[in-house]
Amino acid sequence: MDIVSSTSASPAAQYGVAQLRLQQARRIADQAEQAAQTLQAQAQDARRTAERADENARSLDVASAQAQSEAGKARQGAAALQSVNQMETQLATVADRIVAGQQSVQSSTPAKAAPVVNTQGQLTGTVVNTTA
Repeated sequence: MDIVSSTSASPAAQYGVAQLRLQQARRIADQAEQAAQTLQAQAQDARRTAERADENARSLDVASAQAQSEAGKARQGAAALQSVNQMETQLATVADRIVAGQQSVQSSTPAKAAPVVNTQGQLTGTVVNTTA
C-alpha cells in the first residue's frame, strides 16, 4: 500500500516516499544477504563435516582391511599349529610302534655269540652273555 497516493502528493512527498521505499528495499536486501551468508557458512560447515566423515570412513576401511589381514594370518597360524600338533602325534605313535617292534624282535630272536679270536688269530670259541 502506498503511504501517499501518487496523484495527490507533492513532489517532495513523493521523494520522501521513494526514499522510504529505497530504505526498505535496502533493508530487505541486507537481510537477504545476511541470510545468504549464513546459509553459505552452514553449507561450508556441512561440507567440512562431510569431508571429515569421508576421511574417517576411509581410515576405518583401512583399519578394517588390516584387521581382516591379521585375522587371516591368525587363522593360517592356527591351522599350521594344528597340523604340526597332528604330525607330532602321528610321529609319536610311529616311534612307539617302532620301539615296541624292536623290543619284540630283540626278545624273540636269540643273540648270536661272536667267535673269540686268540692271540695267534685262531677262533677258539664264543663268549656268551649270561646276564638276563
